[in-house]
Amino acid sequence: MMLPAFFAALLAVSLAQTAVNQFPDGFLLGAATSAYQIEGAWNESGKGESIWDHMFHEQPIFTTDGATGDVACDSYHKYKEDVQMLRAINATAYRFSISWSRVLPKGDLSVINQPGIDYYNNLINELLANGIQPVVTMYHWDLPQALQYLGGWANEVMVDYFADYAKLLFDNYGDRVKWWITFNEPVIIVWGYAIPGMPPGLPATGVGDYLATRTLVKAHARVWHLYDEQYRATQNGSVGMTFSSSQYEPYTNSTEDIEATERQRQFKVGIFAHPIYSQEGDYPVVVRERVDNNSKAEGLPRSRLPKFTQEEIEYIRGSADFFGLNTYGSQYIAAGEFPIAPSRRHDSGVIEKDDEIPLDQSAAGFRKILNWVVAEYPGYPIFVSENGLGNDGSVGLNDTDRIEYFSAFLPALLQAVNLDNVPVVGYTCWSLMDNLEWQLGYSKKYGLYQVDFDSPDRTRTPKESAYFMSTIYGTKQVPEKFFR
Repeated sequence: MMLPAFFAALLAVSLAQTAVNQFPDGFLLGAATSAYQIEGAWNESGKGESIWDHMFHEQPIFTTDGATGDVACDSYHKYKEDVQMLRAINATAYRFSISWSRVLPKGDLSVINQPGIDYYNNLINELLANGIQPVVTMYHWDLPQALQYLGGWANEVMVDYFADYAKLLFDNYGDRVKWWITFNEPVIIVWGYAIPGMPPGLPATGVGDYLATRTLVKAHARVWHLYDEQYRATQNGSVGMTFSSSQYEPYTNSTEDIEATERQRQFKVGIFAHPIYSQEGDYPVVVRERVDNNSKAEGLPRSRLPKFTQEEIEYIRGSADFFGLNTYGSQYIAAGEFPIAPSRRHDSGVIEKDDEIPLDQSAAGFRKILNWVVAEYPGYPIFVSENGLGNDGSVGLNDTDRIEYFSAFLPALLQAVNLDNVPVVGYTCWSLMDNLEWQLGYSKKYGLYQVDFDSPDRTRTPKESAYFMSTIYGTKQVPEKFFR
């Protein structure tokens, strides 16, 4: 794999000898958001309808108190204030997503919405003017509803539509954006083709989610090759995907639970990452075998997990420049049969336990999952694109629980980087500000900044965690007292 020159230089710097409690020179630090969760202006200035707009308007039963992203944090109008919030915490990176339906209201190139194009140009320029690198997610779950009418990600024609959309982004923003994430958490995206409450809400569990999995992997590879062949030489950026994973721990020391824990990783992460990042390509063997065997036992004429051709395997393998990771904590896993079949969870043969894991153990799990990624997919820099703590907001601005969380997780990150030589090159916490937490509405708070959703101005106020993170980001180090 040939890394872009700027990227190779950053990685080389990050691997230089550094004190355990210090971030290496050039390490990117910042915060993350996503378009539907903060922008608002859901139908303003030519924006089209997304699958989240559609579901929350048509089926408000799926959102807490009927909350929607119609206004959200109103970042469409307040992006300059958002950038100043980033500057106040000494951020050097901002991970945000582009709303596909804001730039392409119908999902395809038949209508290009110039006000939408302008909005992201203005945001990117404002970030760079303040010394903050844009880290852009192309797709953070909000498919244009017009494309869902075609079947969405269960239809492989989406590979072509996604490539057209990506080309538009490269053409308009690639001269300034050096970090591109194709998909955020594909494991969540495919839920929409398995359960009713996740847009588009198609109850085709164990079938639709596997069809969508195949399409997402192929779409990512197409866009990486597009960038590699047409843009890399002039734009010199990087393209990766972001995956969601807890650190999975066996519920007992039994062989069955230990094996189940690894199956959980492969069905949650490997099913998407293995075709791209592994040296052999294709789906993980354990995933392939279990779905094939279950499909056969169900009397089906073919596997519910469609196969890649050999040509596709070779085309997809190696189609990434970095590995994105979203992780929030640890979870216990036991062997067992999930009762709903067919389903991906039934195929995996695991049971997810709800037993609480203490903060120090959960933070240690952060270091473990980083080491697992580099061992499973060697040769790829890692960007931690989400990590944070949610609460109900009752603590107000004095969010000591969030400070305790970061003071445990950030040392684990630095131990992975400086002691284990895990090639992490960036970290953006979730989230810059309180926002619409999807089906949970505004009842869950992850922000460094409080947002007054009762105010028409959506007033932002820094919490204690914002000051805490500003010190860490400003000094590029975590105080030694937090290391255990």
